[in-house]
Amino acid sequence: MGGTIDVESELGKGSKFTVVLKHHLADEKYYAQVNEDLSLLNANKNIRGKHILLAEKNDLNAEITITLLEDIGLIVERVEDGIQCVAKMEQIPAKSYDLILMDIQMPHMDGYKATQTIRQLSNKDKTRIPIIALTANAFEEDRKKAVAQGMNGHISKPIDVDKIEKVLLSILK
Repeated sequence: MGGTIDVESELGKGSKFTVVLKHHLADEKYYAQVNEDLSLLNANKNIRGKHILLAEKNDLNAEITITLLEDIGLIVERVEDGIQCVAKMEQIPAKSYDLILMDIQMPHMDGYKATQTIRQLSNKDKTRIPIIALTANAFEEDRKKAVAQGMNGHISKPIDVDKIEKVLLSILK
């Protein structure tokens, strides 16, 4: 790091250690980033313990997503396709989940159809659950389509931890 460490020691009297490191003074940009990081940390406390239903066909993608979400304090349950997701929403009490992360390209029933079906359930509390598209389709037109199909947001794969946190915070706070 370009610094020095000096030691002065005298038997029976003690030791003196001097560490000198060169560093730059922080500018306003640094402090703005620190404040943003602290705000995000405080906001993360507000989403800890929230329940997420993850609809993801791919085992590896699911494992990675679950690990990322659990690392920020969320409780995650997974289903493997749209039919299972709709069935889970029909079976559980309203407000059992705070949000659904929905893969788009799933077998048996894709994420769009599953979202439309959930939005038409008879229990109005269940129809209002936030649903976020989780997809490899990353273009603006894909985001617009997700919203047009009744989803509340869009996250593209591979998952960026900062982006998923910001999207979840904006919806779950």
